[in-house]
Amino acid sequence: MDHPRTLVNPVLIVGCVIILVSFAIRASFGVFQIPIASEFGWLRAEFSLAIAIQNLAWGIGQPIFGALAERIGDRKAILLGGVVYAVGLVLSSFAVTPEAHQLYEVLVGFGIAGTGFGVILAVVGRASSDENRSMSLAIATAAGSAGQVFGAPVAEWMLGFMTWQSVFLVFAAAILLVLLTLPLMKAPQASTTELEETLGQILGRAVRNPSYALIFIGFFSCGYQLGFITAHFPAFVTEMCGPIAPGGVLHGLGITTTSALGAVAISLIGLANIAGTLAAGWAGNRWPKKYLLAGIYVGRTIAGAVFILLPITPLSVLVFSAVMGALWLATVPLTAGLIGYIFGLRYLATLYGIVFFSHQLGSFMGVWLGGRMYDLTGGYSAVWWIGVGVGALSAIVHLPVRERRTPVPMAA
Repeated sequence: MDHPRTLVNPVLIVGCVIILVSFAIRASFGVFQIPIASEFGWLRAEFSLAIAIQNLAWGIGQPIFGALAERIGDRKAILLGGVVYAVGLVLSSFAVTPEAHQLYEVLVGFGIAGTGFGVILAVVGRASSDENRSMSLAIATAAGSAGQVFGAPVAEWMLGFMTWQSVFLVFAAAILLVLLTLPLMKAPQASTTELEETLGQILGRAVRNPSYALIFIGFFSCGYQLGFITAHFPAFVTEMCGPIAPGGVLHGLGITTTSALGAVAISLIGLANIAGTLAAGWAGNRWPKKYLLAGIYVGRTIAGAVFILLPITPLSVLVFSAVMGALWLATVPLTAGLIGYIFGLRYLATLYGIVFFSHQLGSFMGVWLGGRMYDLTGGYSAVWWIGVGVGALSAIVHLPVRERRTPVPMAA
């Protein structure tokens, strides 16, 4: 019989630390859009494609690392992911052509997959009791937001006194250092009943379940919106936002340029999302997760439409960042929790990884289309409205999801 598991445990703490650093680095890539494009004279689409490829590789790598974790062990899979992440960053620091950046971002994307949500949320879920699981997943997800709080501003600050190449090398060292915490991550095994079911059997159950397909489709818009905003919002704010008034509150805080405001906006999104994600974890223990997910996508749709229709000012940027941040990664613990509830925890890393591929396919489209449409039209409006539309679609497709456990087939 399982012993009661406390909410805070070494697995949760280590998982939070790894996700925090991994996502701090990932969230900063939008800050490099203008410096890299300016240094080499590239079109906006060139580095945007590199980030888009990173997101797609992350999506492809997520189920691979999930399966690796279930075969060779969680810690070995995370260690491999961290090393690949660091190698990708080091190689990127020496890249001088768009093609090189795009190639090396495949490694960065796979590295994020190995140190991100898919593997770590599965471990955290197994280390949590049924009553604490939704909140544990939310805390681990919120750690990613905490990384986003300081990732972009730290990158912007370091760019003030070192080259972007040096910043990439510092980031590579940081991801390697955080791997020193891995010996503390010892997760319990799955239940005996779940161990009797093979990966092929659980995948068969998932493929035959329409709810799994609806969750897969719905996660696309989350990736599209997050990918676009992470990669392009700093540049969007830099170029489209009205000036910061001298003598105002922002100016007094040292935020004197729209470039600095763009980095702060990403940080504010991460800060607001800590509260939003924890609230989602709390709510996920009390109300049907599918309705919570639909509500989050409705909120994102409204926030995006209102923001783009109104004049873009420093105040509207901050308000939008706070609202969007509260809804940012709140989908992750609810989606992972929903999959774990329906199919069990044994193969959560793989099942979530497959759904997360849809998320990253959306992210690829958001990042790439953002750069492509900017070069064609000189602005981001068309890509923004596509994000509003797919958000509304995701709100709708979650409503028919059947939030109930599927029976585990009896052994022959």
